[in-house]
Amino acid sequence: MPKSQVRKKKVYTPPTDVLPTASSGDRPSPTWLPITAVALIAFGIAWLVVYYLSGGTYPVASWGFWNIAVGFSGMVIALGLLSKWR
Repeated sequence: MPKSQVRKKKVYTPPTDVLPTASSGDRPSPTWLPITAVALIAFGIAWLVVYYLSGGTYPVASWGFWNIAVGFSGMVIALGLLSKWR
């Protein structure tokens, strides 16, 4: 019985018009971004811990439960910054 002919496979080359190009949005994040985000997380946690441990007297007694909003706002802003981190 005769042997079948072996076909060579073509090497795939992707089309050049669909390749992603490096744009200005692909630059790495500045150094201050993760540092600021971690600092805001630490600030928010520290604010909440001081508020709860002092029984609402510190950091600002006249703000009342708004102290909780300040603590969580710091952490939410940090989350927003971290979503921009590349």
